Amino acid sequence: ALLLLAGSVFSQTPAPAATAAPAAPTEQATVPTSHANVHKGPSSGQILLVIVPKGTVMPILGRKGEWVQVRLTPELRKTSMVIRWYENEDSGWMHDSTVEITPIAQK
Repeated sequence: ALLLLAGSVFSQTPAPAATAAPAAPTEQATVPTSHANVHKGPSSGQILLVIVPKGTVMPILGRKGEWVQVRLTPELRKTSMVIRWYENEDSGWMHDSTVEITPIAQK
């Protein structure tokens, strides 16, 4: 049996417009206690990715309620305790009570 499909195979939808680059972070999170947890999502029930030591400073990428999204760098693999950071996540979430939030000095 031969199946014949009618209609255009190619869509006439225009290509999506280029999106603007994300804005540079304006705030940073510093760990003031002996350590702080970084989770995969904005909840303590999410997978724990890494435990970062006191003094670690990370740019804040976003916020969701009492949670801040921070940038994870390859350097953290050397200075922190990796728990389940198997994938190449480039951000994680920390509860705002576990960090000090300060503005990033603009150059």
